[in-house]
Amino acid sequence: MNPVTLRAPGLVLRPWRVDDVPALVEAAGDADLRRWTRTSVGDAADGARYVEEQRQGWESGSRLAFAVLEDERLVGHVVVKGVVPGAPVAEVGYWTAAHARGRGVAPRAVEALTGWAFATFGPEGLARLELLHQVDNLGSCRVAEKSGYDLDRTLPAAPPAYPRDGHVHVRRAGPAA
Repeated sequence: MNPVTLRAPGLVLRPWRVDDVPALVEAAGDADLRRWTRTSVGDAADGARYVEEQRQGWESGSRLAFAVLEDERLVGHVVVKGVVPGAPVAEVGYWTAAHARGRGVAPRAVEALTGWAFATFGPEGLARLELLHQVDNLGSCRVAEKSGYDLDRTLPAAPPAYPRDGHVHVRRAGPAA
């Protein structure tokens, strides 16, 4: 799939680039980001690998990831993954840099990604997007709710990869999307 650029109020969502690596390394150093995500970027080499993985995701169509920028500064990441032509369900993920939390960056970016995903892969295909997070990640619960994703169910923990129970929030295609 060809990469695209999206816009949300005050934000630009665009494919990751190599020149994002220094800001990515800085953002990934945040303890909260490491706690809540599987993003593991410790240095420039890790950052370059991360950016390359995002490029490959676009190339294969399996992981459509965007760097989120505000005034040309990296403030986060959003992704839709598991999109398969004709399949009704895919997953949305995101993270926000520490310096940008609490300002509505994540809900704006998730909303833009959601609208784009439904417009691009629906209506005959994609019918539902899921947003997953650990039950004790209250910030992600608020982002899901602000983005129109309703709590659907709780998943049991599956250590070691998922040591805590998780919430599954769902947004269905339709007028709100």
